Amino acid sequence: MYYAITGIDHPNSLANRLAARPAHVERLLKLKEEGRLKLAGPFPAIDAKDPGEAGFTGSLIVAEFESLAAAPAWAEADPYVAGGVYKDVTVRPFNVTLP
Repeated sequence: MYYAITGIDHPNSLANRLAARPAHVERLLKLKEEGRLKLAGPFPAIDAKDPGEAGFTGSLIVAEFESLAAAPAWAEADPYVAGGVYKDVTVRPFNVTLP
């Protein structure tokens, strides 16, 4: 089953996000290699692909996990949690309809 993982950033956490990004992306690439990643990306703080110093307000990851228990366990181990980027993480079951 797929799960939507939404991380909401702490205010002014851009420096922390940039520092933790390589380890965060490495975990996402592992999901991709395993064929379990549907999509992942950040929410820019402003209406721009590259928000610059405005930074980001959070992220969305849609990935396949074996259970509702496994998805939050994976999410809570994210470097963005340990690195002080995410102040809140939610996990919800997600049905892929399109494409």
